[in-house]
Amino acid sequence: MEAEKWGRRIRAYRKLKGYTQEGFAKELGVSVSIIGEIERGNRLATGELLKKIGQTLNITIEELSPNE
Repeated sequence: MEAEKWGRRIRAYRKLKGYTQEGFAKELGVSVSIIGEIERGNRLATGELLKKIGQTLNITIEELSPNE
């Protein structure tokens, strides 16, 4: 459940910033399948990957967090 909330928010911010899954994965240095799994809620991003996601999207982890 928690992973799904994170995934939905990551997907929403990614799309808002104009990234495709492919372009986003390339910027983060991970595979497209990992991004897809995270966005579908099948996998939680590591703390390090969350930092990279925040930096790439120019948002804070707090903004990304579903617990706002």
